[in-house]
Amino acid sequence: MASEDRSPSAGIMPILYEDNHLLAVVKPPGILSQADDTLEPDMVTLLKQDLKDRYSKPGNVFVGLVHRLDRPVGGAMLFAKTSKAASRLSESVRSRSFDKQYIAVVHHTPGKPQDRLRHYLRKDAARNIVTVHNSPVEGAKEAVLDYVVVAKHQNCTLVAVKLLTGRSHQIRAQMAAIGCPLVHDRKYGAPAVDGELDIALWSASVGVAHPITKEWMTFQSTPPLASPWSRFSGDDYRNALQYWPSRGNS
Repeated sequence: MASEDRSPSAGIMPILYEDNHLLAVVKPPGILSQADDTLEPDMVTLLKQDLKDRYSKPGNVFVGLVHRLDRPVGGAMLFAKTSKAASRLSESVRSRSFDKQYIAVVHHTPGKPQDRLRHYLRKDAARNIVTVHNSPVEGAKEAVLDYVVVAKHQNCTLVAVKLLTGRSHQIRAQMAAIGCPLVHDRKYGAPAVDGELDIALWSASVGVAHPITKEWMTFQSTPPLASPWSRFSGDDYRNALQYWPSRGNS
């Protein structure tokens, strides 16, 4: 008897915004940002198929990857629908005029209510893990982020994070380096739990100047009401997005 097809479909992804140039969606945790040699489902392929289906497009459909989210991370993610938009948005990422804000639930509470973390991360590709260094070392890249403590619940803390650089596993590794690993992130030191659970990291907001109109646009997403996210309130999540307001047209 054939098993039920439970492969992910782009049709179940909430669309935050769409026009002829941009597509902002909520990425589910567990899906790759783009295809790799595992041939497992990825966002680019799923969105291409969704656009073909929704608009009855023949032939190839263009979906340009603008930024990446680690596979276990969900939340707001932006894609380009034309090559011109992809080029301009990629330049925004390179020039650091692309805002990325995250929320995370971490074990313990950081020593400071807010701080800027600056480390140097070196990736071990064979183990798919990064090591954190306090000073430059060969093969390491500078990693900078700002965090703010938003709320506490027992031994867990909700933090808002603004990335100033975009390194692989950056938030996971840097928060672990200050003694606050993300909940369920066993790779970076979180306590073991039964079952495979998504790490407590969510892309809460992405902001960028529209590639054509130049209007500043911000796309926001809140995490699902499941543990550990359910330990915090809607007000907590709204407050988390107030620390670094959208730059608007300024």
